[in-house]
Amino acid sequence: MKLNNFKIPLFLIFASFVFSPAGYTQTPESQTSQLSEEVTKLRTQGQTGLETFIKSHINNLTSPPEPQIKTALDQLCQQRDCYASKLYWYTDLEQAKAAAKLSSKPILSLRLLGRLDTDLSCANSRFFRVALYPNTEISQELRDKFILHWQSVRPVPKVTIDFGDGRKLERTITGNSIHYILDSSGRPIDAIPGLYGPKAFLKQLQQGEVIARILSNQNGEKYNLLLQQYHLRRLDDIQNQWRTDLSKLGIQSPPQLVRTNNPTSLPSARLASSLAVSKAVVERPILNSIQPEPAETSSEILNQATWNKLARLYQNDARLDKNSITLIEDKKLPNTTDKNNLSRVIRNFETVMALDTVKNEYLLHRQIHQWFLAENQTSNINQLNEKVYAELFLTPSSDPWLGLVNNDTYSAIDNGGIVEKN
Repeated sequence: MKLNNFKIPLFLIFASFVFSPAGYTQTPESQTSQLSEEVTKLRTQGQTGLETFIKSHINNLTSPPEPQIKTALDQLCQQRDCYASKLYWYTDLEQAKAAAKLSSKPILSLRLLGRLDTDLSCANSRFFRVALYPNTEISQELRDKFILHWQSVRPVPKVTIDFGDGRKLERTITGNSIHYILDSSGRPIDAIPGLYGPKAFLKQLQQGEVIARILSNQNGEKYNLLLQQYHLRRLDDIQNQWRTDLSKLGIQSPPQLVRTNNPTSLPSARLASSLAVSKAVVERPILNSIQPEPAETSSEILNQATWNKLARLYQNDARLDKNSITLIEDKKLPNTTDKNNLSRVIRNFETVMALDTVKNEYLLHRQIHQWFLAENQTSNINQLNEKVYAELFLTPSSDPWLGLVNNDTYSAIDNGGIVEKN
């Protein structure tokens, strides 16, 4: 009888081990391995695979999610902080072209220094991941209307400052990024250089998607004619808006939108960095230490005070939405202990983003429209990208040091501190 009294309790105890939920017995190592297998399988399914992953892990996608889930999602998307944007990126252009043909969508191809799926990619690409891709309207537009692709132009230079007491400061330095709108064959239709405010970027995407849809039914001379007409209209729009904006500031005779580069020497990193205001704010303290020389001016058509006034006209275009602000909070800003400090950081970021918006549109994008009108190396993405990085971003592939090495100055360090690769 005593044996019979123990049969039920022993059975229940045994059953509780056999039928216990897997989530309670999984180790972090086994969970990581399972997630890795899941990512490998779903990665081949594109955006559909990403949506499947999100549905199956919806309860774990808090803000921020658990480290294992976050890492797996970044690997699946091939983008850092993908939980905030939920965007799938191709890293092979041929695969992106195949997906574009199948879906009848254009390609948005990002070119950057470093990798989009790492924390320390070039500064502008980091700003894209915070200000643009998580934005509710932008992420929806990108999912619905584009096939996404990114490609690294070259590794991004990194600087580590060791304070000698265990503290270190890590930064990237110099470099810029650009979004190309390509048709399904990979031919460039337009390009969005550098960082724009969210509303301004969304407008660029919408305009690019419309012309891409029109061109998808054309070929030959008709295709070329429609593309040139598009860039002529956009160029006229920029010139008219330039006059309108300056008249609002009381400038009735606006200067001509002409940029002059110095073709006789390689540009310095300081000059290249100054073209992107948001990233220059981050990089300037380090660049000033590396290259302590008078700053060169990237554009002299307006003084800085006037550029700042122009930027204020577009402040609303640079407002961050709730998703972006949440991501900024998740990323734990240093030395920010209260909401007032965070609000000030966000306002400062929006201010320099508005300045980037007007400079990129009036100086860089305008030049790109002119190249398309002249059919100046614009039909091939690789040729166009070489031209952009050399002539607009002032970081030509012919300069392996990205303007950070100046042979005319003396550092008192053996070989100027240069360590060649093995």
